[in-house]
Amino acid sequence: MDVDILKALQTLSPVEREQKKSHYVSDDIPPDAIDLKASQAKKVPVLNDFFFQSRSVYISKHSRFAPYPLHTHQFFEINYMLRGHATEYVDGKKVILSEGDVLLLDIGSQHRIDALEENDLLINILFRDRNISIDLMNQAQAMKSVLYDFLLNQVSRQHSVQDYLLFKNNGANNRDIRLTLDSLIEEYYRQREFADTIINAQLTVLIARLIRNYQLPSAPVSPSQEIAIKILDDIRTHYRKLNLEELAQKYAYNKNYLSNLFRKEVGKPFSEVLTDERLLRAREMIQSTTKPIGDICHDVGIANKSFFYHKYADKFGHTPKEDRQNASPDTILEQL
Repeated sequence: MDVDILKALQTLSPVEREQKKSHYVSDDIPPDAIDLKASQAKKVPVLNDFFFQSRSVYISKHSRFAPYPLHTHQFFEINYMLRGHATEYVDGKKVILSEGDVLLLDIGSQHRIDALEENDLLINILFRDRNISIDLMNQAQAMKSVLYDFLLNQVSRQHSVQDYLLFKNNGANNRDIRLTLDSLIEEYYRQREFADTIINAQLTVLIARLIRNYQLPSAPVSPSQEIAIKILDDIRTHYRKLNLEELAQKYAYNKNYLSNLFRKEVGKPFSEVLTDERLLRAREMIQSTTKPIGDICHDVGIANKSFFYHKYADKFGHTPKEDRQNASPDTILEQL
């Protein structure tokens, strides 16, 4: 990050100087930023769209030296641990942030933050687009593979839906995310020409990179679920040329037994899941390349073109040609 901006962020603000003396929050949020009716209903302060009167993205440093009380908001929030550590409580769950970690808070999530120390820098990025939510981010990633979709459902069955996602700083995979965040923050504070346009573009890149690096929490699985997951991974990797006979031989199971096991765990027959994977891969190529649709059909392992067109329209609600024509996205989620 730019050295001057980093120094400015480390410098104590008037609110921080007051909080360093008293250790009580010296809130600088104006009354107009709080939705009184919603606050009364939820019994906690509800922050509204006040921050976006002249911009679509609002970035601020979280004030140090005093714990921030429980609150919620009507927008999507990203907490980026630029330096040091922080402890938050999201919907009653303790979340510890270390340097480089990113926490995504859904619309309506309730959270509070323990007091930060002088060497801690937590950056808040507020984003108004109500079309972005934790659930939609999960769905966006699930569209990439039937394996991910299955694993997501396994986790959902065993864990209550949570209103946040935590991206831990795991080194190399996190580097692109941090670079994007640093660039986003620098652009915001420099406020040069076309800053808003660049900030929105960088936010799109950031969300895409977060989704790409999102790791599902692990969920315990039974032996039959483990076999189903292995087969789904085979489908993800070898979807072009794969059949149940080969898999039965690979895992030393009777073909009919394996077919029934798979259907019980996944909820769909093997042939349908394989076709779904092929259609997902075909759609990705249709929307991102100019390759002839007939060639794409062949590339994903579907020999019958009539079958391909029928299943494609049935799954996505559009013909392959319509999907290609409509592949000019208007929203961040559609760009993913």
